Amino acid sequence: MLLKNKNQIIRVLKSQGNKALVIDCIKRTMPKWVDGDTLSTYDDCGEDEMYERTDYPFGRELTQKEERIAQERFTMIAGVLPYIGNEQKRSQMIDFLAEHQSKQTIRKYLCLYLVYQDIDALAPPPKAEKELTQDEKNMRWALNKFFYTKNKNSLMTAYTLMLKEKYCDQQGQLVAAYPTFDQFRYFYRKTKKMQKYYISRDGIKDYQRNNRPLLGDGVQQFAPAVGVGMLDSTICDIYLVDDGGKLVGRPVLCACVDAFSGLCCGYSLGWEGGTYSLRSLMLNVIANKQEWCSKHGVFIEPQEWDANKLPGVFVTDMGSEYKGNTFSQITELGVKIVNLPPFRPELKGTVEVFFDVIQNNYKKHLKGKGVIEPDYQERGAHDYRKDACLTLREFDQIILHCIVYYNNSRIVDFPFTEEMLADGVKANASSIFAWGKKQMGANFIMVTPQKLIQTLLPRTTGTFTRKGLRVNGLRYKHDGYTEAFLSGGEVTVAYNPEDVTEVWLMDNGQYVPFALIESRFNGKSLAAVQTMQKARKQTVNAAAAENLQAQIDLAEHIQVIASHSKQTDVGIKNIRNTRKREQARTHIDFVKESENLG
Repeated sequence: MLLKNKNQIIRVLKSQGNKALVIDCIKRTMPKWVDGDTLSTYDDCGEDEMYERTDYPFGRELTQKEERIAQERFTMIAGVLPYIGNEQKRSQMIDFLAEHQSKQTIRKYLCLYLVYQDIDALAPPPKAEKELTQDEKNMRWALNKFFYTKNKNSLMTAYTLMLKEKYCDQQGQLVAAYPTFDQFRYFYRKTKKMQKYYISRDGIKDYQRNNRPLLGDGVQQFAPAVGVGMLDSTICDIYLVDDGGKLVGRPVLCACVDAFSGLCCGYSLGWEGGTYSLRSLMLNVIANKQEWCSKHGVFIEPQEWDANKLPGVFVTDMGSEYKGNTFSQITELGVKIVNLPPFRPELKGTVEVFFDVIQNNYKKHLKGKGVIEPDYQERGAHDYRKDACLTLREFDQIILHCIVYYNNSRIVDFPFTEEMLADGVKANASSIFAWGKKQMGANFIMVTPQKLIQTLLPRTTGTFTRKGLRVNGLRYKHDGYTEAFLSGGEVTVAYNPEDVTEVWLMDNGQYVPFALIESRFNGKSLAAVQTMQKARKQTVNAAAAENLQAQIDLAEHIQVIASHSKQTDVGIKNIRNTRKREQARTHIDFVKESENLG
């Protein structure tokens, strides 16, 4: 137990009759026997108070090295502990152990352990941080201000600026004493932190994308089996022309790659990106690939590209086309969408490899035909647009051949299991994909092209009125909805921006087609209709001022004529005779009148 008396704290190690073996916790001298009566003037003392009075670093987590040293020191004094109360034997044992350590060191460790009753107390004390010199403080300031910045100054530049700011007099002359560049560089290397280096000079986004430690499990967390499609797009490194030989630009390649096997499930190649390319891609994913290739003059066997179902999971980055409401509607078919966190390129490495392989395969054979080289943005570089000679149709054939090679001939570095090896699975994406489809966990959805496209169509709110279902300013009809037309109300409607001839009412999961009433808009796109409606509105607005002026002129004419008539007492008798007389007076023989008009 611990006892205290004024500035003294003692620990009672052993008691024997009226005697007590105690050790002074402050002075840490060797334990000694005292009369028990002398302890009556002492009060109880807590461990925390003793730790505070003796500056013991309680609760400090030891390093592995510190734990080893503490255990070695305890082993050194363990042989003395049984004789701690016998001063003669204790001294003899210390003399015996003093072969490799001095007696003073053994006594020091022995007293430390007896005071704190803890092996951790024998660990070397934590090193106090060395206070920086003024020169070191200046160097730290210069590194933070001039080196660890987005300006990316060199060490020599930061050193020069430090001398200018900290080691020059008022006239700008270098003072006599200043640190050398070697000292500055040594301090930089001693204190350098790579994370700080990357973030301060390149920014947090670049660090997350290119330099952050890649410690995750990668795409395997998303793809335990086939049926996980990774979506991405890229602009191809080649310029194309139209059929007339005029430059069009660089096409957009969109792809869906199975994350488990690496097989390309579908692709889209064209001039438009965004949601348009996604619809094209989804149609290609569920298409019969043999028939698709045949249409483009590429002939394959069914097993070479046996993918015609929708993956049950889509993994995307945070691109705007994937985050929009239109693409998210695909979840109505049972598809799950997984959005990758930002700046995690290693998680979509499968689809990135696909783009690299495809582009590297065609670029080496199309040099001088519009292919872009790495120097295309450098000053004075060759204008690769002038080399363009391939059309989109021809390039599409090349891409198809590259995909067939990628799926069937490219060797895949895959973690084959014993079961896969026993089944004779080959080291290519097509073989791995075919094996994976037979396993439990394969996740695919069968869907028709019409159902798929209807699901991906943009939607808006339609309103039932007596004049029809109003959608995007147009009126539509359908038999069997008389009550809805009379009752009114708002509904959700899918529409095709390319053709307003028909829209589809969302009715309990069914797409009910409604036909356009205003036939003059048949076959037109929504943009063309809105242009016509805008032009009509402008025409009406332009005539409004003229119409107003005409009404004013009409009122003026009527008032002038009316002003010439005099108000008299009107005779209301014999109205029938008066009417017959006026009819006879104003009656005209139109035959004679026509002859007079010649």
